[in-house]
Amino acid sequence: MTATETAGGVRDTALPAPPADFAAALLTPEARRDPYPLYARMRREDPVHRSPQGIWYLTRYADVEAALGDLRLSNDRDRMTRAYSALGGDLKALSRLTERLGRVMTNTDPPDHARLRKLANRAFTARRVEALRDGVQRIVDRLVDEAVAAGPAVDLIEAFASRLPMSVVCELFGIPEEDRPQVKSWFCRFGRLSEDIGRSEEAIDQYEEYLSALIRRRRREPGEDLVSALVATQTRDDRLTDSELLATCFILITAGDETTTHLIGNGVLALLRHPDQLARLRADPGLIRGAVEELARYDTVTQAVVRVVAQDLEIGGRTLREGELVYLFLGATNRDPERFADPDRLDLARPGNRHLSFGHGPHFCLGGPLAKLQAEVAVGTLVRRLPDLRLADGAALEWRPNPLQRRLSTLPLAF
Repeated sequence: MTATETAGGVRDTALPAPPADFAAALLTPEARRDPYPLYARMRREDPVHRSPQGIWYLTRYADVEAALGDLRLSNDRDRMTRAYSALGGDLKALSRLTERLGRVMTNTDPPDHARLRKLANRAFTARRVEALRDGVQRIVDRLVDEAVAAGPAVDLIEAFASRLPMSVVCELFGIPEEDRPQVKSWFCRFGRLSEDIGRSEEAIDQYEEYLSALIRRRRREPGEDLVSALVATQTRDDRLTDSELLATCFILITAGDETTTHLIGNGVLALLRHPDQLARLRADPGLIRGAVEELARYDTVTQAVVRVVAQDLEIGGRTLREGELVYLFLGATNRDPERFADPDRLDLARPGNRHLSFGHGPHFCLGGPLAKLQAEVAVGTLVRRLPDLRLADGAALEWRPNPLQRRLSTLPLAF
């Protein structure tokens, strides 16, 4: 096998035959550093791959785009639990969390999904998101000021990228400033659900109590925040039940935190590895909106989403049977040469950039516009205010082990 070194890592040129077990290959150190050569091999040789365990892995743009809109592939909580159980997996963490969440947008199919999504859409409007821009800018400026004061080096993930979405979502939901450190602590604890079920469940209990009290206050004293807007959807004929309201608040507050953090982290790293594109953005700050779309495509945070076959169907000449699990690799689709010209090249002005980083179809990410708004402000401000921004000398990049998420543990920068 021959390879060439690129700004994004080692890229295969020979494209040998794909591994017999894609899942095992994803867990190797090489794939953790850079999964895109592996995706290229799978797209070329086995784009609809069935693992020895009977799990399907899809890596081609056309197949994944169609699958995301196909109701024969289910996101239903109960189907998902049965499918994992049939494989003999340890479901303690999964089942505890799904029981706590109840039936929310992210684990239901139509018609329940459509009803829940419609109600949340009323509160989570484009106008409401755009109205946050000035507030996001103030938060970003404060975080940059703090980084500069502590400089001349910073871990972008810890000091900046992980702090921004928590501050923004607390603003959006009207969570008081004095409560925010505790809310962040809860997030960190139930993020470790699979490692420490007891402590994570305790955090979920406390967080649910806090949200319930917040909802009661907003019923008595509504404001301009998103909780008040969701409470207002509880009309007589078309309403969120109390448990659905609580679960919707839970999932909306929680879901965007990690995605936004690593959209910023992955995006800044990509720019630093492509100095020509960084210079291009500095010369033309008006590119920022399209730049964020390209950064989201180039190194996708959510590398894959999971579905369960609810009704037999055929994809790419293969028959997927009811009850089987299907992993849809968004990261692979975003580098598919059948959809994107020269897909391994970062191009901040890429035309027709219909990437799948935030999904497609009925489960398209509701928080995508907010994540992109934060990335626009954050990346644009960093580029403008820190002209000497660079990777710290000797910086070692460490990627977190979950192959379904592309997330840096740290990003040491100097400026």
